[in-house]
Amino acid sequence: MIKLNVTAVATAIALVFSAGAMALALSKDEYQSGKTSIAMEYKAAMEGCGAFSANDRDVCKAQAKGQQNVATARLEAEFKPSHEASYKVRVAKADADYSVAREKCDDKGGNVKDVCLKEAKAASVATKADAKAQMKTAIANDKANLASAKAGEVASKKGADARRDAASDKRDADYAVAKEKCDIFAGDAKSACVKEAKARFGQS
Repeated sequence: MIKLNVTAVATAIALVFSAGAMALALSKDEYQSGKTSIAMEYKAAMEGCGAFSANDRDVCKAQAKGQQNVATARLEAEFKPSHEASYKVRVAKADADYSVAREKCDDKGGNVKDVCLKEAKAASVATKADAKAQMKTAIANDKANLASAKAGEVASKKGADARRDAASDKRDADYAVAKEKCDIFAGDAKSACVKEAKARFGQS
């Protein structure tokens, strides 16, 4: 029951500042309001930890601090979205989980405690490694998409130029035919025929 109460008090911050609770691209006022709310939730969570004693209190405080750090990282990511900001959220979560896990290991002793600490550290390292891989992959994908878009733009321009050149060649060829047909006329009639051909095929 104690563990459930500890979690209920300390995770209140995360519920308020979960990823779905706040909109992206926050205004400066919303950002400042978010910071104030995080501070208030953290203070309330820490005060709630006073109801516990010994290691339960330490666990509660670690949870409260961790949730504050995660909420702050999320707020920053929503104020200035980026792959790096999202990475920092995952790192903050890994650090928070590790901090709580270490405190919980204090309830153990001897080799059991040592194993507990090693496992907590390994979980943190794995989470951060995955987070870094995700960030690098996302950045690489963005660069690839940008390169692809630029390549597509160049190809589109070249295609448009080629179609324009082809249309020009066709007009020139059609004009040559029309002009040749004018040779059956003479004098003003021929001049009028050539003039009409030039107008029709855009020749100067």
